[in-house]
Amino acid sequence: MARAKGITRLADGRYQGRFTYTDERGHLRRKAVYGRTIAEVEGHLADARSDLNKGQLPPEDERLTLGVYLRHWLEYSARPTVRPGTFRGYESKLRIHVLDSQLGHTRLKELTPRRLEQFFALKLEGGLSAQTVQHLRAILRAALNDAIKDNLVKRNAAGLADGPRVPYRESPTVSPQDARALLDVVRGDRLEGLFVLAIASGSRQGELLGLRWQDVDLDAGTVCVNGALQRVNGRFSRVDPKTSRSRRTLALPDIAVDALRLHRIRQLEERLACGPYWQDSGYVFTAPTGAPLHGPNVTLHFQALLRGAGLPRSRFHDLRHACGSLLVGLGVHPRVIMEVLGHSTIGTTMNIYAHVTPALQREAAEKLNELLAAQ
Repeated sequence: MARAKGITRLADGRYQGRFTYTDERGHLRRKAVYGRTIAEVEGHLADARSDLNKGQLPPEDERLTLGVYLRHWLEYSARPTVRPGTFRGYESKLRIHVLDSQLGHTRLKELTPRRLEQFFALKLEGGLSAQTVQHLRAILRAALNDAIKDNLVKRNAAGLADGPRVPYRESPTVSPQDARALLDVVRGDRLEGLFVLAIASGSRQGELLGLRWQDVDLDAGTVCVNGALQRVNGRFSRVDPKTSRSRRTLALPDIAVDALRLHRIRQLEERLACGPYWQDSGYVFTAPTGAPLHGPNVTLHFQALLRGAGLPRSRFHDLRHACGSLLVGLGVHPRVIMEVLGHSTIGTTMNIYAHVTPALQREAAEKLNELLAAQ
């Protein structure tokens, strides 16, 4: 049972209250809680007594800062459990924006939702996009969830904090004419098969670059998506798909099968030209030497093709959206589209392509009217 000592006022204006308890080794410990008012300190003391009565001991070190904790979390919690590219994003964002900032020097126990909201607002004022700030919030929320499990904090301040509103960005709507124009642009290029497969399968760039010939069955007209290519610290590695739903087998249209057959011939010709210098990586889409392809270089190549044809600049990822919007336009069931694209939930599919469906809804309404108005 904790015994509340006297509540005193500190030089900085805060109030401090102390309590004692016996730790797991039988040693008598003393802890302090702080607040802006006496009532706030009394509340913290009451919470501490309640936790002790339940057998929950306070964390060992209340001086632990957010920055110190996040460094430990990155190395021992995040690194072993997320993909290398994801870890690289976590580490980069936390290192640049949090670890050595004023927020990073905040004691973990004193982190509040309001303090985080102020931090988010400052980042927005400094020019950071709302999307990046939301990514920061998501990373902090994941880290603090682990802190709760370790009994370092009792609530997730990042989960309770309001993040900035991210402006809605519609995925590009691609008409059949637009898709044919894209296919005309890439025709004859050595990576024609890659671009055709991107539109025809809706696969992510990393999934396509990580596709191996052993994952392709041209006779059956299928590809098995079971990995993705990432480049970390200058080295390529094949990692698990983004989610469990991302692991899938796709049936291909004939245009994609034909493009892959042509691509295999081109790759065999490049292999013969390289002779002993060929790097047998086993990947479907490679550099002329057989080496794996770096995603940003592929995107630059794609944009150069568009620029040469006088077409607007586009991301490689927009080829995936092209597939999704074409399938929606064809009236394919959302569940099927979800499985083709490898979305984790059907809600993700519906949210991304909600702007494509009004015409289909009008068509459905007209068909329903014909049915109900029939004499």
